Amino acid sequence: MNDADVVFSNLETLLGRPKQPHSLQQEGFYADPDIVVELLRRANVSAVGLANNVNYGGAAIVNSIAFLDAHGIPHSGAGANLEAARRGAVVERDGRRYGFLQRTSVYWPTDHAADANAAGVAPMPGHTAYEAPMYRYSPLIPPVNRPGIPPIVITWADRPHLDEFVDDIRHLRSEVDFLVASIHWGLAGQVLTYMEEIARAAIDAGADVVVGHGPHQILPIAFYRGRPIFYGVGCFSFNTGHLGMSHGDWIGLVASIELAAQEPRFSARLVRHTDANATYFCAPDDEAATLEPLSVASAARGAELHVDGDTVTIRRRGGEA
Repeated sequence: MNDADVVFSNLETLLGRPKQPHSLQQEGFYADPDIVVELLRRANVSAVGLANNVNYGGAAIVNSIAFLDAHGIPHSGAGANLEAARRGAVVERDGRRYGFLQRTSVYWPTDHAADANAAGVAPMPGHTAYEAPMYRYSPLIPPVNRPGIPPIVITWADRPHLDEFVDDIRHLRSEVDFLVASIHWGLAGQVLTYMEEIARAAIDAGADVVVGHGPHQILPIAFYRGRPIFYGVGCFSFNTGHLGMSHGDWIGLVASIELAAQEPRFSARLVRHTDANATYFCAPDDEAATLEPLSVASAARGAELHVDGDTVTIRRRGGEA
C-alpha cells in the first residue's frame, strides 16, 4: 500500500476513549486514536470516509473528527452539521487533485444523521416496499393461488437525498482531476436496486469510480459508462462485529487504479486476517470459492476478472451497460 500515491479507506470506527465503561456488546465501535492515527500513517492512508453505521453519536463523531484534523487526515461523510458532513475530502499528489465523497445508506434512526444544527453522518437513504407477487416475473415465482408466498422486495433511492449527492459530486468534480464516490450500503450478498440507482447517478454526475462497502463480503464489480462500480469491497480489517461477535474469517478486496496509462487500469488484491486480526494479502488461487461466483456475477454486469499471479485484473466486457 505504501507504493500507492493515494490510499482511501472507509474508517468504520470511532476514535476515542469513552469515559464510561463500554462493553463490546454495546453498539458504537471505539478505537484508541493514537494507535489508529499511527496505523493509518503506516498504511499510507491519505483520506478516510466516515459515513457508516458505527460512527454514531454527535459528541463521539465530533471527537473523532478532531483527532483526524489534528493529524491532517482529510475525511468525508461526517461533520459538526450536515453541511460539513456532505463536504468532500481532497488530496493533492504531483499536481493532480483527488476528491472523495462518502455517504451512508445504513444508519440508526436517532442521533446519527447530521442535520443543519447537529453533528452526524451524511445520509443517502434507500426505501423498501414489499409487493405481493401477482405476476410471473420469473419461472421461480410460485402460482399466486398458494398461501404463504413471500413478497417481492423492492428498493429505491430517496430522491431528494440523491439529488443532493449528485449536486455535491458535480461541485467537487469541478475542483478535482479524479473523483471517488464512496457509499456504505448493502444487505448480505445482494446488489439491490437502490444501490444501482445511486452508483449510476454518481457516475452520471462525474464520479470516476464508485466504491461500496457495508456487508463485509465482496459483491460484484460492474462497469457503467466505462467506469467501474465496486458494489462491495468486503472487509479489510474488522475483527469485532455487532454484539461483540468475532469475524476473523471475513475476506476483503483492495481495489487499485492506475492512471499513468492513456486508459485507467483496474485491479485488486484479496486480503484475509490472522487469528490476531493481522491483515495479509492472500493468493487468488487459494480463493476459488470467492472468485468463481464473483467472476460470474461481475461478467453479467460488464466486468471481466482475470487472475494474474497475486493480482486480479479487471477489464470492461464488450457491450457493458
